Amino acid sequence: MNTRIKSLIEARGRLLGRNLSIAYDRPLNIVRGSMQYLYDDEGRRYLDAYNNVAHVGHCHPKVVAAGQKQMELLNTNTRYLNETILEYATNLTATLPESLSICFFVNSGSEANELALRLARAHTKARDLIVLEHAYHGNTTTLIDISPYKHDGPGGEGAPAWVHKVPLPASQADAQYVIDLAAKLRGRLCGFIAESMPSVAGQIIFPDGYLAQAYEAVRGAGGVCIADEVQTGYGRTGTHFWAFERYGVVPDIVVLGKPIGNGHPIGAVITTRAIAESFNNGMEFFSTFGGNNVSCAIGLKVLEIVQEENLQAHALEIGERLLKGLRDLQQRHAIIADVRGSGFFLGVELLRDARIPATQEAARIVNQLRERGILLGTDGPHHNVLKIRPPMPFSKADADLLLTTFEETLR
Repeated sequence: MNTRIKSLIEARGRLLGRNLSIAYDRPLNIVRGSMQYLYDDEGRRYLDAYNNVAHVGHCHPKVVAAGQKQMELLNTNTRYLNETILEYATNLTATLPESLSICFFVNSGSEANELALRLARAHTKARDLIVLEHAYHGNTTTLIDISPYKHDGPGGEGAPAWVHKVPLPASQADAQYVIDLAAKLRGRLCGFIAESMPSVAGQIIFPDGYLAQAYEAVRGAGGVCIADEVQTGYGRTGTHFWAFERYGVVPDIVVLGKPIGNGHPIGAVITTRAIAESFNNGMEFFSTFGGNNVSCAIGLKVLEIVQEENLQAHALEIGERLLKGLRDLQQRHAIIADVRGSGFFLGVELLRDARIPATQEAARIVNQLRERGILLGTDGPHHNVLKIRPPMPFSKADADLLLTTFEETLR
């Protein structure tokens, strides 16, 4: 570890909160990014295979130019009329089912999920919420309350009485947990929130029919259905623009976050007119920076790039190549217990002796890949799932390099 890295670690420990984690046994000082690559302070290039925040690529020149151009003109709040926010809302809602037509803009996925909960409570006049085991929805106090990944983990205090957990589904039959709980909470239930494909739980795809049955039960008990698309929206899964579309359902509220700004802080909530009108109860909704001119210009450009560069189709093509390669590796390496996902939302679950989570092995693999110039991370309750969620420009050559280097590391 060089002197510069040591001094940065020392300064970080002195000046920043100690529970800010650092990736890798040998931390990186990343100084530059370009599309699917990151560069350290010594000029070494790393293939970024999991930073999905830079959705259309780190420092995409068109996104940078859109932000710069707007900064030169104006950046202020939504109390003034402005065409850009309306154009952005028009283009964004055009990608969604017709019923999802009203936008609220904020500054992060956490703020968006907070607002989604307020909308649900305003509409239903109820408080209780159903959440999934191991779910994560944000870093505010309320969102820690509804995120078992946090409140059931180190430093957590468990769920408050108004939060009700159901297991991650292994089959469609597991919808019965939601059905039974919704019936029990009738009259008290404001809603059900779930990532359309749970991410920190280990890159999970719901069984066919599960979400449709869960949504039906929740609505039947008077609640609304919230789809957290922060990790999976904008074509990442390849097969659909929004992950919830895979299951043939339409949520009542959709939550968006980090990738829609390509690294610029922005979040959004899109809902029905009826829910928006329930929220229009006399209390003004205002966010100083939410929907500001620069954020909307950047958000609009990111959406344009996704569509113009056909990134959804690209994610499907390269994602299928990755899935095939990873499943070939699974046949040759017993530690790989499962390969799952869709498009550029993939998980590789590692087990020791076919039943014990290979947590230490997963950490070792990630650190070895870092030494070989590829950046990956881990997720799942036991941190034994390798997550592959690269920037969307990730190419065929990048996929082949990842597969080759991963096999070298396994050997």
